Amino acid sequence: MKNILIVDDEEDIRSLYQCELEGEGYKTHSVASGEEALQFIGADTSVDLVILDIKMGLLDGLQVLERLRGMKSDLPVILNSAYSTYKNNFTSWLADAYLVKSPNLDELKTQVKELLAP
Repeated sequence: MKNILIVDDEEDIRSLYQCELEGEGYKTHSVASGEEALQFIGADTSVDLVILDIKMGLLDGLQVLERLRGMKSDLPVILNSAYSTYKNNFTSWLADAYLVKSPNLDELKTQVKELLAP
């Protein structure tokens, strides 16, 4: 079973993604901040993919992404933001995928499936 870490400061988003992805057969964990994400990944080597919000508290998703690449360069990361403007930021190019948040999670599920395919 593949493990997905969901990083988003909105509890409703975390809960929705957990419910949907667990329904697809994945094990999920969620945290509310970039700091928590880095701590979790530093302590847990079983994370197979990260879904990462960009606009968060002190440490935004782009900063977390840069640090993740330094920690685990092969860990797939999906940037998931309500804002498409970050797509033009060079740092966002470090991610394996960039998705704009939508009530329809089909695109997210498809991207997760592709990135976790054997």
